[in-house]
Order: sequence, then structure tokens, then C-alpha cells
Amino acid sequence: MKLSISEKFRDPDLVRSLVEELQSWEKPVKLMEVCGSHTMAIGHWGLRKLLPSSITLLSGPGCPVCVTPYSVIDSIMNLKDVTIATFGDLIRVPGRNGSLEQSRARGLDVRIVYSPFDALEMAKKKETVFIGIGFETTSPGVAYTIKQAAEKKIKNFSVLPAFKIIPPALEALADDKDVSIDAFILPGHVSAILGSEPYRVLSEKYRTGGVVTGFEPLDILNGIRMLLRQIQEKDPRIEIEYKWVVHKDGNPQAKAILDEIFTVEDSLWRGIGKINRSGLTIRDEFSDYNALKKYNLTLPEKDDFDKGCRCGDVLKGKIIPKECPLFKVKCTPENPIGACMVSSEGSCAAYYKYEE
Repeated sequence: MKLSISEKFRDPDLVRSLVEELQSWEKPVKLMEVCGSHTMAIGHWGLRKLLPSSITLLSGPGCPVCVTPYSVIDSIMNLKDVTIATFGDLIRVPGRNGSLEQSRARGLDVRIVYSPFDALEMAKKKETVFIGIGFETTSPGVAYTIKQAAEKKIKNFSVLPAFKIIPPALEALADDKDVSIDAFILPGHVSAILGSEPYRVLSEKYRTGGVVTGFEPLDILNGIRMLLRQIQEKDPRIEIEYKWVVHKDGNPQAKAILDEIFTVEDSLWRGIGKINRSGLTIRDEFSDYNALKKYNLTLPEKDDFDKGCRCGDVLKGKIIPKECPLFKVKCTPENPIGACMVSSEGSCAAYYKYEE
């Protein structure tokens, strides 16, 4: 019987062989899985439990909902007589004045969409603002939606730009003296757009290696093996394990639409702070579709985090979720204090669901 692709990547004999090889590793190392999808996959497949105690996997800032500041949520709640469209996870993230879900219960017109094009369709009937969060994976689709709105002269549509760029955040972590990371498990989805070249600064400037991996058990375990080989050889470099999806130069069409619609700016990351040139905003040529300008909204320069919540330290890999004093005590999926517990890709949600 011919095995499916997913069955091949979950082959128990191959997994067992890789795990046995990894079990022989003795030197303590800390590897950060940047992407929230990796964190969920690692939890789902129980991979942490298969590794020796010498290999520590830390979660990183690769969850777009988790790093969206309070101010984005708070600013949008003041809009009246508009439809607010958002991806699902963001609706439950607490701002200073409650969540969008709570505001919807009080009468705010908030709707969950699966694509920015859904929001564009809504705009044909009513003024609509789409909350633009996400990394390089989702931002090209939003950029194309803005371009379509401009070409079709749909004036009732705008985007609140809160997009993030992954490589500058990783460089900030590599440059942080309080953070100890030996190598990065790099995100597959983001890298399908960017390619591997933007990560080279990690190995060339900071002597920290990285491997782009997929999300199946064999992908992740093989990526870990490749990182350990780099560490053993003292030769940090950027490699691609996920070669059937990710190419060195990424997706040129997606990168072109990003450059056409967006420009790079400094950006505030919830729980982490401002990171230079780590965000995308809408170019002046398309300012009619920038909700910040259309509604004269301002986002604060600083974003104080939840008192007692250590989500920021989790996103930096300084602690694991269960080291936060609120984890499972005050902060649960039913009563989330921080965004890391809200998001389906949040590290606290992953630990709560799988690691406990």
C-alpha cells in the first residue's frame, strides 16, 4: 500500500531512528522554535518529551496575535458606524478596555473573516475596517486586497496596518544579552515568502545558526538534528530542511506586492517593545486605504504589558509558560490574561493543551 505524504512524514520507524540519534546529545543547548505553528506541532506530537534533557526547545515571537499591542485593539474600539473585520483569534485578545468580543456584545459591529477579501465584499454595503495583523505569510494577501480596492475604486474599505516582519525580531533577540539562544528553528510559512537570505545576518553577525523546517514530526526532528550538527561543527549557518516548499529567494511575486503596497517602519511588539524596521505600513500612494490616516487614529509609542503576566518573557524565550505565576492559576483559555493564552498559536495555549 502506498503511503500518503503525511504518513511518510510521520513514519514511526523513521521517527524512532531520529529520536534515538538525538538522545545521544549531551551538551546543553537551547533551540528556539520561532513560529507558533511549530510550537503547536511540537506540543501536539509530544516532541519535547522525546528529546533528551540536554535539548531545550523555547517558544519565540512567531505568533502574530501574541505580539499585537494593546493600542491596536483599543484604537479600533472607538470607531462608530463601521464594520470591523478581523481574523478569529484577535477577537478575544484583551485590550485595556476589554476585548473586541466583549465590545461586540455591547453593540460594536465586529465580524470574523477568513480572508481580507471577505472584508472587501462587506465594504460594498457598509464602511469596513480590516485589522491588518500578521507576518509575511498573510500580509501579501492583504496588500493585494488593497490594490484591488484601489483599482475598483471601493472607497468604503480600509486597513489598520499592524503587520510585523520576522527577521528583525530575531536579530533583536540575538542581540539581547539577557536572552540565551543557541540556534533557531525558522518558520516554514514565513520563509516560503521571504526565502532564507534575510536570516543570514543571524549566522554572519551573531554566529547563531538556523534551519527552516516544515511542521510534521520528521521535519522538526530533522531540523533539530541539522542544528545540532552546526553546533557540533562550530559552523553556524542558515539551512533549509523544508526544500519542497521554501526556496532560497522566496516567492518573488509575493515580495513584489509587499513592496508595491507597503513600506517598512519601526514597530511595537506586545510584551517585547519597539523593534527597528520590524513592521509594515501602507505607502502614501494608498493612504486612502490606511485606517490610521482615514480616521485620524494614533498608536502610542509604548505599550505597558499586563501586570503580573510574563508573556513578553515567554516570547523572548527567557522562560517557558509554566514559569509564569499566572499560568493555569489566573490565566486559562477560558479567562486569558495575556495574548499567548488566547491565540491558537500561542505558546501558553500550547503548553496548557499539550504539555500539562
